[in-house]
Formats: sequence, C-alpha cells, structure tokens
Amino acid sequence: MTNQDIKQQSIHKEKTANTISGFIILAIMGSLILAIGFTFYADAIQSKQPPILSIMLILPLIFMGVGLFIIKPNTAKALMLFGSYAGTVKQTGFHWANPFYFEKHFISLRVRNFNSDTLKVNDQTGNPIEIGAVVVWKVVNTSEALFEVDNYEDYVTIQTEAALRDLAVAYPYEQHEGDEIALRSHSAEIAEKLKIELQNRLAMAGVEVVEARISHLAYAPEIASAMLQRQQASAILAARKLIVTGAVSIVDEALKQLSENNIVELDEERKAAMVSNLLVVLCSENNAQPVVNAGSLY
Repeated sequence: MTNQDIKQQSIHKEKTANTISGFIILAIMGSLILAIGFTFYADAIQSKQPPILSIMLILPLIFMGVGLFIIKPNTAKALMLFGSYAGTVKQTGFHWANPFYFEKHFISLRVRNFNSDTLKVNDQTGNPIEIGAVVVWKVVNTSEALFEVDNYEDYVTIQTEAALRDLAVAYPYEQHEGDEIALRSHSAEIAEKLKIELQNRLAMAGVEVVEARISHLAYAPEIASAMLQRQQASAILAARKLIVTGAVSIVDEALKQLSENNIVELDEERKAAMVSNLLVVLCSENNAQPVVNAGSLY
C-alpha cells in the first residue's frame, strides 16, 4: 500500500470550526458584569438579602469567558469536544467557541527549516559517503498532523533521514559513464527527486514539502584520501589527453603547410624525426633545450 492510498483512507479530514467574534462575547460579558453589580447592590446593600441572583449571574460569565481565545497570523487551533475533533480555526483574530471545547491544540502554519544530521551511508557503487539535507516544510492539514501520526515534527525528522538514505543508495556519488544521474554532478535533479520522495512520505501527516536539497555531500574519511588521488589522476589524464590531441593537430598542420608551400621536401624518415621533435616540445612539462644540428641528418 502506498502513502497515497493511506492518505485517501484517512478518516481525519480537516474542517472549519464554528466560532463567534470574541468582541461580541466581550460586550455581552460587560453587560453581565453591570447586571451583577446592580443586583448585588440591590440585594446585599439595599434589601440586606443574600446576593443569590448575583452569584447565579457569575456562572454564565465564567462559562462565556472560558470560550475566548486568540489566533495569531499563520497559526491555527484544533478544537476537541470530549475527545472528538470538532474543527480547526485558522482565521486570525479574537474568537469565541463552545466552552466545552476544553482541548485546543495549537499548530503553527509557518514555513519551517529542518537541517538533518550528517548520515554515513553507501552510495550505489558501495562507496561510503557522508550526506545531509535541508528541508523546508509547513503544515497544511491540521487534523492529519495531529491525529494521523504521533508527533508530526518527529515524523518529519525520521522520514527525512529515511528518504535521504534511500536516495544515497539509489545513485552513485560521481558520474562514471554516459548521462547517468550522480549525487555530485546533478544537484538540481537530486533535489527534485528528494522533494518528491519526501512529499510522498509526509503527505499522510498533513505536511507540504516546499523545498528539499542536499546540504552536505562528501566521501567518508576512510576513503576520502584515496578518492582524492583518484580524482587528481583523472584530472591529470584528462589534461594529458587534451595536450596530446592539441599537439598532434599542430604537427599535422605544420606538415601540411610545409608541403603546400614547398618550403622543404621531407622524406618519411625526416618527417618521423620532425614529428618526434615537435611532440617532445609540445607535450613536455619542461621547456625544451634546442640542439643546433650543423651537419646533415645523414
């Protein structure tokens, strides 16, 4: 069963809770306070009777005050009625809801950053590497975040590390042949695949992945030195190949110009000697020392 199937079977669908403006309730509470003061004055002071009516009016005042709460920007509160999910309030402002919603779970809807620990795993070719990622995420479904997983923040942490391990195993650290995707050379493609993998894993928790990318990538210390020598050798070979290719091109062009312009007639032996000398001069790492031949080649 895929994560998408699990998400479709989820019974916790987010809904909007019914609330009233808290300022309306404040106005009613103000009227009750005035009524309490008036009845207390009439009963206890003027009539010298127990202020029973005043005491009775205090109860609805407390009852109404319990239902007041504030929603700040990019935050939400999920309301619970005797263990059942009643709805979520996301609208910023001063609200009043059923005072029997004793449980009000605060959830931040702000965008968050999570920087994973550096993991040591083997890449596709079996080389041990160190890899870490930074994930930008936010909660988009409060009911799923609260009720589908035990702790959605811990869930993001654990699933990020699991997705990062799977990604490292699926691709090599370096590109070896053709157009294969590698962790080091295809950062954009790897970041997109990590984001998709994370979104599939976190969808059931009501979390949207805004961005995911590799923040740390290196060979493990035990093979880092050997891999550095390998990279240096590859770079030297590539440079030598380029130098030799250029030198052969120069020699070929020189021979063509000598022949076309009738500057000198060279037999095969002299051509071989000239080619050898030119390649030594062009491919040598040190400056060539010229030798003046005062006699004949023969």
